[in-house]
Amino acid sequence: MKHSEKASTKRTQRDYNLGFKLAVVSQVEKGEMTYKQAQKAYGIQGRSTVLVWLRKHGTLDWNKPKSRLTYIKMKETPAQKIKRLERELSDEKLKNKILNTMIDISDQQYGTSNQKKAFTQSIQRIRQEHWLSLSRCCRLFGISRQAIYQAEKRAKTRIDELTLIKPLILKVRQQMPKLGTRKLYYLLKVEFQRIGIKIGRDALFDYLRSESILIKPRKNYTKTTDSRHWLRKHPNLMKDVIPVRPEQYFVSDITYIKSRERTHYLSLVTDAFSRKIMGYHLSDDMSAENVVQAMKMANNNRITSEELIHHSDRGLQYCSSLYQTELKRSNVTPSMTDGYDCYQNALAERINGILKGEFLINKCNTGQELKILIQQSIKTYNNERPHLSLKYKTSNFIHNKNPSKIASRDLLNVY
Repeated sequence: MKHSEKASTKRTQRDYNLGFKLAVVSQVEKGEMTYKQAQKAYGIQGRSTVLVWLRKHGTLDWNKPKSRLTYIKMKETPAQKIKRLERELSDEKLKNKILNTMIDISDQQYGTSNQKKAFTQSIQRIRQEHWLSLSRCCRLFGISRQAIYQAEKRAKTRIDELTLIKPLILKVRQQMPKLGTRKLYYLLKVEFQRIGIKIGRDALFDYLRSESILIKPRKNYTKTTDSRHWLRKHPNLMKDVIPVRPEQYFVSDITYIKSRERTHYLSLVTDAFSRKIMGYHLSDDMSAENVVQAMKMANNNRITSEELIHHSDRGLQYCSSLYQTELKRSNVTPSMTDGYDCYQNALAERINGILKGEFLINKCNTGQELKILIQQSIKTYNNERPHLSLKYKTSNFIHNKNPSKIASRDLLNVY
């Protein structure tokens, strides 16, 4: 396949969002790659662009050059060399015996064929190191050289094909660093077909795993709700209910996010039908004055004037007179969980998890940086991230689509 040369595009700092910058800084500071390797891997233009990001967003001092370590190799006497070689030979024999036993047990108990699958790759490595000829190796295992050559040709062709995939994946990951593989496959499936690459969902999982870019979910749980208070709690109006249109139910919750300055609190208001984040507000405390700002933004972003129910937990902020006054002013009916049961507000908890697990994965230096990152992340979440429960449609697409054209009971399956 012939590939035309790509026209060089001049980029500025604004072309990279804050989430992508923090992800690159984190990789470099963890030692996964140098800043020059990061520039080459992600196609970042400029000789010192990543270095500028490190100095601005990193935790290490990148202004001082690191001193180089020198290693002094001690001279060995002949007797010491013989003892060392004998010890290494003994260790290698034992290691070889253990590995062969492990492979035999795996083949017998799990029905695998590891020896056959790994043989071609082993032969390639041996030939590269020039310590065993192909003829002798094939004779030892009873395999023809033609089979090795054919396997090498197939592997090389497949590697050339998969080389075209990684830039497409990294481009999507710039906007959504922790997007799952199923959603990634849905977004890139048409692009794979366009460039003539045949790869399925499971094969994409294997490729991402081999490139060490497979996303591993993290579990974290912190209680932020205080429902032990004397204020009035409203009944649960969302129990066993499936939304049938946008802006029928809003769900709200508060979650904490840490910067290097302090702990911040993010208030979210989400439409239960479309999963669109309608309002949000980042603050340094969980006071009702700050939490109600998210609801005000959600009201301003509404596109209908139909009856609306606001569902939340029984937290002090949502039961406060300030928040309830805002709901009453907007003709919104309040609804709350029966007790401290996170499953009765599962959708709001899920949205918190998506933002923190897929977008807000790197710690910001300041609260101001965090505000920018949250704004960019929510915009990407609403407009670009597909949802499994929405049949891989985006939240904004479902929210703005004519509800009469959507089969809601087939589309949504939350509770």
